[in-house]
Amino acid sequence: MKKRTIQSPVSRLLTLALFGLLALGACKSKKKVVAAPEPAPVEQPAPTPPPVAPQPSAEEVAVGKLENYFNSVSQSSNVDAANRTINEALAMFSNQETPVLIVIHEENGIKDYDEPTTISKYLNYLKDTKKNLNFISDIRLDGSGRVSELELRRKK
Repeated sequence: MKKRTIQSPVSRLLTLALFGLLALGACKSKKKVVAAPEPAPVEQPAPTPPPVAPQPSAEEVAVGKLENYFNSVSQSSNVDAANRTINEALAMFSNQETPVLIVIHEENGIKDYDEPTTISKYLNYLKDTKKNLNFISDIRLDGSGRVSELELRRKK
């Protein structure tokens, strides 16, 4: 015959209690899932299209390209690269004699300009000095979309 010890009934009781808790826990979770009503489908509003960025004007596009050309010419590592960039930039102008005006002072809406120059001379000046000290403040395009006049100001 087997000897029964005090530990045996206690361990049986704990084992039964553990299985009981697991069973109750499992039943409760099933009841919650079954008892939970299905959510009503929520109508989603039609997605709004992302805002369309305004298209840049022809002048803004030309200014961006010219600023890049000016920086490239002034930072060119050799003369041949600068000359190639100058030729690309000149294709954006009505002709090589397109006036370039550099504002040296403005007061009460009256502008004082440095001696007028041409785009060809200005691009060669950038190539020689390797410094782009001006930015484009005004640009005028002709009917074919080419630059007919350029106004520059000193960078601060």
